[in-house]
Amino acid sequence: MISGPFDRRSALKGGTAAILAGGAAAVASPLFGAPALARAENVVFRHGVASGDPLPGGVIVWTRVTPSEDALPGSGSGDPVSVRWEVAGDADFGSIAASGTHTATAGADHTVKVDVSGLDAGREYFYRFTALGQTSPVGRTRTAPAESATPDRLRLGVVSCANWEAGYFGAYRHLAAREDLDVVVHLGDYLYEYPRGEYGGRAGSVRWHEPAHLIVSLADYRIRHAQYKTDPDLSNLHARVPFVCTWDDHETADNAWSNGSEDHDPATQGSWADRRAAALQAYLEWMPVRTGGDKRLYRRLRFGTLAELSMLDLRTYRSEQLHAGPGWRDVDSPDRTITGKDQMDWVTAGLVSAPVTWKVIGNPVMIAPLTVPPLDPAVTAALTETIGIPDQGIPVNLDQWDGYTADRQKLLHTIVDNQVSDVVFLTGDIHTSWAADLPLVAATYPGSPTAGVEFVVPSITSQSVGDITKTPPRTTSVAAETALVSVNRHLRYTELDSHGYGVLHIDADQTQMDWFYVTDIADPNTGVRHGASFGTRRGGRLEPRATPVV
Repeated sequence: MISGPFDRRSALKGGTAAILAGGAAAVASPLFGAPALARAENVVFRHGVASGDPLPGGVIVWTRVTPSEDALPGSGSGDPVSVRWEVAGDADFGSIAASGTHTATAGADHTVKVDVSGLDAGREYFYRFTALGQTSPVGRTRTAPAESATPDRLRLGVVSCANWEAGYFGAYRHLAAREDLDVVVHLGDYLYEYPRGEYGGRAGSVRWHEPAHLIVSLADYRIRHAQYKTDPDLSNLHARVPFVCTWDDHETADNAWSNGSEDHDPATQGSWADRRAAALQAYLEWMPVRTGGDKRLYRRLRFGTLAELSMLDLRTYRSEQLHAGPGWRDVDSPDRTITGKDQMDWVTAGLVSAPVTWKVIGNPVMIAPLTVPPLDPAVTAALTETIGIPDQGIPVNLDQWDGYTADRQKLLHTIVDNQVSDVVFLTGDIHTSWAADLPLVAATYPGSPTAGVEFVVPSITSQSVGDITKTPPRTTSVAAETALVSVNRHLRYTELDSHGYGVLHIDADQTQMDWFYVTDIADPNTGVRHGASFGTRRGGRLEPRATPVV
């Protein structure tokens, strides 16, 4: 803790001993979250507790009450319920730091989300809720250090892409077993919108989605959120560590953009504006995120003078995705955006003015160029003129920043031109693991300037390349990994098979990302292993590390 050319779904989506020993242990303590039996008996608080978006003096605490069996999530039914909440400095609640009451109503799906203030900076707290004669499981959380504080280090669990049907959430269990995390950063695809059986894993669907159909309405999204909150591993992690979350596309619909989705049919599913509003409402009800009246998901959190975390929303404001072939001609258009103007102004201004050592960006989709191949600029200029190849090479995945190169260049040039140092992008989305330097011109790397580094974490369960090809792990994917890294020299690491999570260590001198991979997502008791580690020192580029940080 703090002290002192193919589509995404068909291709890419699709101390060490001490850490591994600790990661393999089940979270058995009834203090945080609840064992399965106790959770089943606690009919009022059956969806657990959560916290998020820590500030120096406050934090969001969350739960959901079930007042009666006819007031289940998405029902729109049930009387208002008065819920008492308490935040204490000790697990026995002998020292109450803040308390109050909140009325849970059907209008908010009986969720309870309290923005607690008046807390001390940089310390651990415990929280609980009471309603209808029952008390919730106890949650543990932590406030951020004071803005002037100089914490020794910060440690982030980093996750994305958890598909209920594709596997069990063992990666969350192993993260919950750690005692060194300050926050969990969730980079999107917290849930999936698909109907039953449409998008499972290597072993098919190990469990079924609720509701059974594609989710479209407000009730649908609420029911799906509620189902994910019943997963014991996710529930325990929420109860032990505050989350900082943003969304990607599957919280609404696949390949979402500002005015639609490739999987949304207005003729049968109504307007996109209505569907997106329903998805956003359910997300804000069920997730421990802090937004203002504009319901803006991009936001910034400080951790003393050590780090600032800027969370991006790369779905709400983006232009429609292009498609391979003819669409390549428009990849470089300055009229295309992935951030929207206001968000771009916000993130660039924040980077330039950040009064911290490390500038960390929660980035839902990969920003490092992934092209086949990156060519010399003079060659690509000629090819752009003659056959339409984009300025930076043929992009593999137009859903990423590769489909919005003008925005990427604007952001990276802002960093380099203003001499902003020590920028780290944390990314999810593509169900695979990557480490990359971020060059201004990929074709001339390592000679060209770099704007920072990127760490991409694998999926919790969603299909990897190995799952899609159904080949044995670490066989056919290895050749693809070698080819991708050989033609994209700024890519320092990729692993296309495994599922798991990342742990990012930050201190005054360096950052290090450690990748951990679970053994089998179809096994609810899966083990875990250390996969790889890369780091960067202040002002430096990526370098491999032999062992995870202890």
